[in-house]
Amino acid sequence: MSENSSDAAGAPAVELLDIRRLSSEQLGRLGVSQIAYVKPVMLNGAMAYAIHAADGTPMAMVGDRDVAIAAVHQHEMMASLVH
Repeated sequence: MSENSSDAAGAPAVELLDIRRLSSEQLGRLGVSQIAYVKPVMLNGAMAYAIHAADGTPMAMVGDRDVAIAAVHQHEMMASLVH
């Protein structure tokens, strides 16, 4: 179930979704522009940190956890650490 709305200035409509009725595709897009996942990985025998969008799209690879989190925040997203 969704509902569209717009303001008096003609701003783009905002889609409201019933979280209990999300399709697989809608669930996959949930948080894509707001959340990034930071995951420790091995790269050429060294520890690195992969940054992925919420839908799993690779975004970056860095050598330091704090740098990864700072990069996510710099792009006005919330970092979520995964193991």
